[in-house]
Amino acid sequence: MDISTMVIVAVIAIIAIIVGIAIGFITRKKIEEGNIAAGAKSAEVVVAEARKAADTIRKEAELEAKDVVYQGKQEFEKETRERRKELQAIEKRVQTKEESLDKKYEAIDRKDADLQRREKDIALQEKKAKEMEAEAAALHAAQKEKLEQIAGVSAEDAKKILLDEMEAEAKLEAGKYLKRIEEETKAEAEKKAKDIISVAIQRYSGDYVSERTVSVVSLPNDEMKGRIIGREGRNIRAIEAATGIDIIIDDTPGAVILSGHNPVRREIARITLERLITDGRIHPSRIEEVVNKVEGELNQAINEAGERAIFDTGLHGIHKEIQKLIGRLKFRTSYAQNVYAHSMEVAFICGVMASELGLSTKTARRAGLLHDIGKAVDHEVEGPHAAIGAEIAKKYGEVPKIVAAIGQHHDDKPENIYGVLVQAADTLSAARPGARKEMFESYIKRLDDLEKIAKDFPGVEKSYALQAGREIRVMVENQTVSDEGSVVLAKDIAKKIEQEMSYPGQIKVTVIRESRAVEYAK
Repeated sequence: MDISTMVIVAVIAIIAIIVGIAIGFITRKKIEEGNIAAGAKSAEVVVAEARKAADTIRKEAELEAKDVVYQGKQEFEKETRERRKELQAIEKRVQTKEESLDKKYEAIDRKDADLQRREKDIALQEKKAKEMEAEAAALHAAQKEKLEQIAGVSAEDAKKILLDEMEAEAKLEAGKYLKRIEEETKAEAEKKAKDIISVAIQRYSGDYVSERTVSVVSLPNDEMKGRIIGREGRNIRAIEAATGIDIIIDDTPGAVILSGHNPVRREIARITLERLITDGRIHPSRIEEVVNKVEGELNQAINEAGERAIFDTGLHGIHKEIQKLIGRLKFRTSYAQNVYAHSMEVAFICGVMASELGLSTKTARRAGLLHDIGKAVDHEVEGPHAAIGAEIAKKYGEVPKIVAAIGQHHDDKPENIYGVLVQAADTLSAARPGARKEMFESYIKRLDDLEKIAKDFPGVEKSYALQAGREIRVMVENQTVSDEGSVVLAKDIAKKIEQEMSYPGQIKVTVIRESRAVEYAK
């Protein structure tokens, strides 16, 4: 093949390639244009649907907004109407009050004018009254001066003489009246009262246990004091902390003193110390162990004492807490008289007196046994023991008449009949000679005070305190004090003793007036 032919063939091949490329480009362009047209058509459809959906959402939102606006408008109008009604009501009330205040102001103005007029009238009347009073005072002074000149006695002296005569006459009449009442009352009541009291005393006799406010623990030797104190005082501090009782270690040979207001804690301390001394092991841990053990034993003893008291008196249905308080009275004293034994005696005396009077003996014994339960806690609770005991009895379900008897057994005039019985039995048990004891110094002072109080009254010649200070006899001058006056004098002395002295039981005041005729045979 020659060169020209080859050139022609190459040219033809190149032309064919170019034509193929052109045809491919045209075909591709047509395909792309078709795809673009189809995509544009599809996009137009999507845009149309989106616009349609957007219109729908917008319309719904507009409707909801209009609905919310409408509801808000309705609520606002409703609230506005209600507020308008409230404001109208308030305005009406304010208007009514203003009218009322106007009327009141008018009335006050009228009253003010009336008061001013009356004040002027009263001022005139006061002026006239003062003038009349001055005239009357002048006349009275002139008459008084004339009377003093005629009588020869001043007005003050005359007034004093008149008052003294009236007082003496009143006392005389009162004495006669009191004497007549006492004679009539004694004629009817004395025999019966004596019979009841004598029967009660004869049918019961109790033992008394004397205790002091301190307890003494004996020691085998004085060396034991050092062991009780311990190194740097740790043992004695441990005992005092565990028991709450003060331990006094002084020069007293062979003994230490336990001091405390709580008798139960003092008993715990006494037993604890005795056991420690017997055991010989005295150190803080052993002290705590023994104190805990003694507390348990003593609580058991208190419960048993309460049970025994309830059993001995034949009572039942008493609350366990009250039973414990009765047992605690075994370690409580009053003027050295054991309150547990005193309560038992009062219970039996009450029962005997109730039997004689035809009353319930069990109720009387119950009131007598419980009358001093307030003393079991009176060092812990403020107030008189009678009121404390009544509150405790009420708290634990005692009947009202028992509560009243406990609360009233120290009143002047108990309203409850069982309160009267308890008061009488309490006095019998406490006032019997030997039942209660006092310090010698206070005993002597009480006797001196008794005699001094009696001697301070006019007309008293001598006074003597008898029966350990439970009776005072007063000798009066025959010419100064009459029989009726002696009755008044006895009551005045008794009243002054009650006001100025403190003493257990009661004190009998006896005024003696004698008439003596003396003549000598020559």
